[in-house]
Amino acid sequence: MNIENVVMELIVKSGEARSQAMEALSHARSGSFDKAEATLAGSRNSGRLAHKMQTALIAADDGAGKIPVNLLMVHAQDHLMTSMLAQDMVEEMIRLYKRIDN
Repeated sequence: MNIENVVMELIVKSGEARSQAMEALSHARSGSFDKAEATLAGSRNSGRLAHKMQTALIAADDGAGKIPVNLLMVHAQDHLMTSMLAQDMVEEMIRLYKRIDN
């Protein structure tokens, strides 16, 4: 496993997940709820791929400190957690926009 490649891919997939979540919110704001739901589903898929990469890193480390933690690794973890929070918040905001629209 090339750790640097995995960490960079984790950043990319997490960034995609966050961007798609924000795009879903934009669709909901304009009343396009089907597009919002589909885009949020895409965000969740990107997030799952990122989470799999994180899980692979954790498994490779085996709790023994085998993988060095550096600023790039911390940055990748921050991206993943931010994207997960964005997804949860956007999901709730879509519900609110739907309620307002009714």
